[in-house]
Amino acid sequence: MNKQIFITVFSIFTVFSISSLFGQTVEFNKYNFPNHKDQMSTALKNIKEGDKYYESGSGMYHLAIAEYLKANEFNPKNALLNYKIGRCYINDNDKTNAIKYLEKAYEIDPRISLDMTYNNVNFLLAKAYHLNYEFDKAIEKYTEHKNKLTPEQLAREDNMLEKKIEECNTAKEMYANPARVFVDNLGNGVNSSYPDYKPVVSPEEDMIMFTSARDNTTGGKRDKDSFYFEDIYVTYYEDGKWSKPSNSYDLNTGNHDATAGISSDGSILFLYKSSGGNNLYASKFEGQAYAMPNRLPNNINDGLKQSSASLTFDKRTLYFTSIRDDGYGGEDIYYSVKNAKDKWSDPINIGATLNTPHDEEGVFISPDGKTLYFSSRGHNTMGGFDIFKSTNENGKWTNPENLGYPVNTPDNDVFFTMAGTGQRGYYSSKKKDGYGGQDLYIITFLGAAKPMKMGSDKIILAWEGNLAHAPKPGPKIEQNTILQGVVLDAITLEPLQATIEIIDNTKNELMAEFESNSTSGSYLLSLKPGINYGISVNKQGYLFHSENFEIPEDAMAKKIKKDILLNKVEVGTKIVLNNIFFDFNKASLRTESVAELDRLYKLLDEMPTLKIEISGHTDNVGSATYNQQLSENRAKSVVNYLKEKGIAAGQLQYKGYGFTQPIASNDTPEGMQMNRRTEFKILEK
Repeated sequence: MNKQIFITVFSIFTVFSISSLFGQTVEFNKYNFPNHKDQMSTALKNIKEGDKYYESGSGMYHLAIAEYLKANEFNPKNALLNYKIGRCYINDNDKTNAIKYLEKAYEIDPRISLDMTYNNVNFLLAKAYHLNYEFDKAIEKYTEHKNKLTPEQLAREDNMLEKKIEECNTAKEMYANPARVFVDNLGNGVNSSYPDYKPVVSPEEDMIMFTSARDNTTGGKRDKDSFYFEDIYVTYYEDGKWSKPSNSYDLNTGNHDATAGISSDGSILFLYKSSGGNNLYASKFEGQAYAMPNRLPNNINDGLKQSSASLTFDKRTLYFTSIRDDGYGGEDIYYSVKNAKDKWSDPINIGATLNTPHDEEGVFISPDGKTLYFSSRGHNTMGGFDIFKSTNENGKWTNPENLGYPVNTPDNDVFFTMAGTGQRGYYSSKKKDGYGGQDLYIITFLGAAKPMKMGSDKIILAWEGNLAHAPKPGPKIEQNTILQGVVLDAITLEPLQATIEIIDNTKNELMAEFESNSTSGSYLLSLKPGINYGISVNKQGYLFHSENFEIPEDAMAKKIKKDILLNKVEVGTKIVLNNIFFDFNKASLRTESVAELDRLYKLLDEMPTLKIEISGHTDNVGSATYNQQLSENRAKSVVNYLKEKGIAAGQLQYKGYGFTQPIASNDTPEGMQMNRRTEFKILEK
């Protein structure tokens, strides 16, 4: 055998051996299908059509899959076609099919890719395993992909691949130690086969506004990725279920319109609009609907993109996400504070403790103003965006805490918002049980695990199974009290738009200021535990009304309905001063009374012709003489305070009535507390 014949035979043998080792791809040509030319021609047209859909963007992948599968039914042994199908299926909620077709492609030809100079089938398989909770397989494939890169490719991808492997290790740990929460899909009555995300929830939890890219979008446009333009949708909780979402809202335009956040009382809705430069807008709730939005100031909107926002309880600090030159990379979290002139200050980057070289999104500040929730691709994520929380302690943000599995997953979990009571959260996530892309989910926080109950014959566990894998305690949540009602004219019962002030009585600090609805007079406040609240309701031409709520640190979440009747300034009108406090069995005023006393001072100072009587009242414990004297001394202490502030003695009288004028029964602790009060009555105006 001469040398040339030997080389030819050796080459043929080598090619045959490699083909046998890898399996052999079956190309779409007449040599492989001599008796099925028509079917092959149709299959090639299917592939061409599928390629066209794929190149149009991820919004068309489902159409690409349909065409590719037709061709695959004719020839299931083509490596490139299996690769394309698997690559499209990675965008599905269920990754099973992605793994199936990518494994088939790898089995036929481990070197397969669109660009033969860059083999990424291992990377795609790793990604599919990662998203399918097969973390060890994912690590193996990420590593295999890394080991086959050229030095130039490795320089580009090394950090990214190390992060992916780190995410898998984090995910393994979190998956093995789930948090104590329930996570439930809001159902196909709300969610759709299109992406649904960015929920904002009314304080009463009876309305959700969210963003979706559906086929009935206003204007009917598609973006570069072929998904429809975003619209804002709204659904209401009625008769025990969520209504069909509607986008028939004046807030929507022919461009991208999305929810971005909502104030804790629901009075301000923040929006994202692509028209004019990816800016944030604010819409006030007026009457029965949100009014046309106004663009936030230029210093807020001077980044490349602003997409989410959250306002503190007192409406003085705005947290938002933005892409800016001074950022750490991608979208960062910024904040701006209202100054004395009611203008937003120049935004400040919140810093490297929270921001990373990766994207941060979906910012939400809790009503206490100290706990910030946000999503990040950085930190210790399971993969994609995960939801984190950080607490501001002594002016510094703590290291972000991952909310854990099953809230977070290897896919994108983003746009978290907390309901008013703090018992439930809402967010968007891409999970296996979803209806298509991102869906809206509700989180029910269970709190710390209850202790085991010991019975005479058995032990009842809250978690069945291996104790080593029992759910860890859920994130600590606030058990907020929801105070809601309407403000009305005391005589006509007409709704009133009034100013509502919330005061920390212990600190004598104004915590926040709100307005009741201009049409219905309704209001809603979310009050965190551990504070003695003074609440003052004011309207021009009316006497102020005060309420006191002291909520213990360990109080459970509840709702209180309190309708408020405002009285006009008329002779004979009596007002209870609910935020005046005295030491036990004494007439000395406590410091918690200052805010209420100053409100009364302001009223008298602004109306110098007004004459009032301050009256003291007690319950029926003790003798009549003792209670009359105590009540009179207390009324006198109030008058003395007002005189010292500068109110003329001619405007003031005082009297003690003891327990002779009860406003409730003294047979209950609650009634006795109501009877222990300080009032003022208008004598002249």
